[in-house]
Amino acid sequence: MLTTTFLPNFPRTLFGSAKSKMADVLATKKLEFASKSLLELGSLLGRFLPQEKIFAKPEQGPGSKERIYTPQVTFWGFLHQVLTRGMPCRDAVRKVQALFAERGKEIPDSGTSAYCQARARLDNDRLLEAQAHLAGWLEAHTSSSHLWCGKDVKVFDGTGISMPDTVANQGRWPQNASQKPGCGFPAAKIVGCFSLASGGLLEWTLSDQFHHESKLWREMWDLLRPGDVALTDRGFCSFDAMAQLKGREVDTVMRLHQRRKPDFRKGKRLGNGDRIQVWKRPPRPKDHWMSAEEWAGLPEQLEVRLVRMFVQVPGFRTTEIILATTLLDAEKYPAEALCELYLKRWRVELYFRDIKVMLGMDVLRCLSPAMIEKEISMHAIAYNAIRAIMLEAALEHHVAPERLSFKGTTDTVREWASLFSDQKSKRERRKLYGQMLAVIAEDLVPDRPWRSEPRAKKRRPKTYQLMTAPRGEMLVSKSRRSK
Repeated sequence: MLTTTFLPNFPRTLFGSAKSKMADVLATKKLEFASKSLLELGSLLGRFLPQEKIFAKPEQGPGSKERIYTPQVTFWGFLHQVLTRGMPCRDAVRKVQALFAERGKEIPDSGTSAYCQARARLDNDRLLEAQAHLAGWLEAHTSSSHLWCGKDVKVFDGTGISMPDTVANQGRWPQNASQKPGCGFPAAKIVGCFSLASGGLLEWTLSDQFHHESKLWREMWDLLRPGDVALTDRGFCSFDAMAQLKGREVDTVMRLHQRRKPDFRKGKRLGNGDRIQVWKRPPRPKDHWMSAEEWAGLPEQLEVRLVRMFVQVPGFRTTEIILATTLLDAEKYPAEALCELYLKRWRVELYFRDIKVMLGMDVLRCLSPAMIEKEISMHAIAYNAIRAIMLEAALEHHVAPERLSFKGTTDTVREWASLFSDQKSKRERRKLYGQMLAVIAEDLVPDRPWRSEPRAKKRRPKTYQLMTAPRGEMLVSKSRRSK
C-alpha cells in the first residue's frame, strides 16, 4: 500500500490523484467539449433553419473564397456566442481551433480578426430569411388549443437597447439629448411582434429613440392576417389605428389611452362596466404622419366596446383599467375573457426579458450599425430556436408552453448539444432528443396567478461617481464621499 510522505499511517488513495494529472484530464475534457459543442449545435438546431439558403456559397464576391471560417462555422460560432451570455469572440475562436485539432487539421491562428471579418461577411438578408422561416415554423406548429377563443393573438410592445459608444453607432442611434457628449451610449428602440400562443418573435422594427412606438408598429401590420387579434397597451390606442386594422379584418384589444376620458353612461349597455360606444373620427393632428388624404379616407365613425376591469392585487400600480376593443360580441368574447387576455399582455415584458437579459441583447457589443443589425438578427434566431424546442416539448408532454422555463431550456440545449454527434445513428439521436425534451418539460415555472412584478432593484449599486465629462477630461474623486 502506498503511503504519504508526511503522514505514513494514511494511504495516498484517500487524498485522490495528483493535481497535475487531474488538471490534464480536465483540460482534455474541455478540449473535447469545445470541439464538439460547435457543430453539434448545428445538428441540434439546424433542422429548424433553411441551411441550404443560409450557407449557400456565392460564385463571386464576399464568401466565394475557400476560408477557414466558412459561413457555416461562422454562423454556429456566432449563435453559440448569443446562447452563452457574455461569451467573447476569443472563446468562439478557441472552439474552432479545438474543432480543427480534433479533425487532425492545421490549427488556425489565435487572433480574433479573421473570425470578426467572417461575421461581417454574413449576409443579414439571409439571417432575416432564417428568422422568418423560424417564425413560420412556430406559427405552423402552434396547437389550436393554445389559441384564445379560437383566435391567434399577436402582442406588440417596444423596448430599448444600448450599444458601444462609437461614432458610427452615435450617428445612427444618437444618445439621449440630456447626456453630455462622451458620457452616454447610443440607444435604439425596438418594437416587436410576438405570438401569444408560442411566445415566438415574429417580426420587429428598429429605429432611434426619437420615433414613437405607435408609428413604428404600423410597419408590421402586413404580418397580421384576417381574424387575428392585436393586443397592445394604451400607447398604441388611437382611432386611426383601430379603424385601419378593422378595415383589414383584424380586431384589437387595447388599454384605453389616458387622454380619452370614458363615459359609461353613454352607448349600448352589455353588462356592468361593459358598453358599446360610437367613436367619431377626430380632426387630424397637425404633426400626424398620415397625409390629409389618408386621414380623410378613414371611416367617419367606429363602434368600440369599452370594458372596465378592477385589479385588487397588492403590488399592482393601478386599480382600474379600461379596455377598448373592436370585439363587440359579448357572448363569444365575455368581459371576463377580455380582462384575462389583457392581463396576459404582461408576457411580452417577459419575452423581452428573455432576449435582453438571458441572451444579453440589452447591451450589444458590435461597433458598427451593420454589425449591430446582424447581432440583433442572431439574437432573434437564437430566441426563436429555443422557443421551437420549448413548443415541441410542450406538445410532446402536454404542458402549456408558457409554463416552461426559457432559461432552463437554453441551459439544457447548450449542455446537451455535444451529445448530438454525426457519428451516432439517427435512432440514437432521436432517443437523446426525446430524453432532452422530457428534461425540458419537467422544468416547469411555478404557476403564480396575480403575482406582483414590481419594476424595482433590490441590490444596491456601487457608490462610484458618475461620468459627467468625457473620459479625457474626467476628474476622478480621491474619496467616494466627495463627489
